[in-house]
Amino acid sequence: MTQTSAAASPQPANSRSRVLLASLVGTTIEFYDFYVYATAAVLVFPHLFFPAGNETTALLASFAVFGAAMVARPLGAIFFGHLGDRKGRKTTLVAALLTMGLATFLIGVLPTYAMVGWLAPALLVVLRLAQGFALGGEWSGAALVATENAPKGKRALFGTFPQLGAPLGFIIANGLFLIIAAMLPSDDPSRPSLAFLDWGWRIPFLFSAVMVVVGLWVRLNLVESSAFEKTVKTGQVRKMPLVTVLQQNMRELVLGTFYMLATYVLFYLMTTFSLSYGRAAIDAAVPGLGYQYSTFVLMMIVGVVFFGIFTLVSGPWADRFGRRKTLIWVTLAIAVFGLLWVPLLNAGFVGVMAWLIIGFTLMGLTFGPMGALLPELFPANVRYTGSGISYNVSSILGAALAPFVAVALWSAGDGSPFWVGVYLTAMAALTLIALLLGRETKDIDIEA
Repeated sequence: MTQTSAAASPQPANSRSRVLLASLVGTTIEFYDFYVYATAAVLVFPHLFFPAGNETTALLASFAVFGAAMVARPLGAIFFGHLGDRKGRKTTLVAALLTMGLATFLIGVLPTYAMVGWLAPALLVVLRLAQGFALGGEWSGAALVATENAPKGKRALFGTFPQLGAPLGFIIANGLFLIIAAMLPSDDPSRPSLAFLDWGWRIPFLFSAVMVVVGLWVRLNLVESSAFEKTVKTGQVRKMPLVTVLQQNMRELVLGTFYMLATYVLFYLMTTFSLSYGRAAIDAAVPGLGYQYSTFVLMMIVGVVFFGIFTLVSGPWADRFGRRKTLIWVTLAIAVFGLLWVPLLNAGFVGVMAWLIIGFTLMGLTFGPMGALLPELFPANVRYTGSGISYNVSSILGAALAPFVAVALWSAGDGSPFWVGVYLTAMAALTLIALLLGRETKDIDIEA
């Protein structure tokens, strides 16, 4: 009966271009929203949403709010995963996108600490939690749209398209901040201008509403994948997908969480911590590289171009050589990279550029295959929930702690990034152990 049902199942009505566009556009918007907050957490929020005082303390408080969203992400993964495994991928993705877009827009109209006191950071935390909750349901749905509609032998390649949303979202978000900063220049390279702090920072948050409209138009034209339709027709839909995952797929949940650990730590060190370290004055209490904001962001954008290129490159490699083997070699390279931070960052402009390019290249190579690997760990009837929980629980262990730990280690090292690099190497070691304990998934039946 199962074979007959499978044979009778219609082929996916989504064209390849529609699948790739839907998985790419949504995650680009989601990561844009996330990067807009990450940039503002460094440039704006320490000045506007926390009491005046020690700059390092204000920055740590801002990063703590940044990390709060990571705590909400597993809750979002459970909520949206439940909907995605029971009601379908399309409806769930639309709901996640709307939640993220609304939260980002509302951050753009928040009053500051000077206006309403502690209510300002409290509201910021609430909206930041909403962002994290939405992102908890976005990624896994986009990855499932890509992989469940992929041609045979090209799942990893198709799975890189939702991953491309990360570098594209970074470029759009930081490019917009860069344009606004150029239009509202500051006389102090370590601090935005008064006009930027007054109203300029709000523009990228409000612009999110336009991007969400585009994303909704694309996603509302999707139809469900044959993998989900087969689950419905064969009566395999689970009433409580979370319970099923915890009972039957706990090993995959744990492995998937640690697969993502090094990726998350590298991701946020290169995008969030690096901006703080690159802009900090050489003669500051906790010294940094002393670059002007606009200069360092342009340098980061060059690195992120390599992030995008090697995200795409990683797909064919993972399809040919396997997800596990590809990621083992990349994770080893990340571990070595962590030990090279000091010599690279002490080598002047060329060394800093090499550090950015190498870091973002490794980011693309490790992030790209995850779009296929995590969904492949779980059966179709709990895939949204399982892949989402693994991806987002790892965000607590990696992304939520990484900026905070990095600033603390940077401060403890009196401005040296040595211990931050060692921290990255240690996290890569944990990911490597998980990969060695795992299995290859490139040949599984995605509809099973």
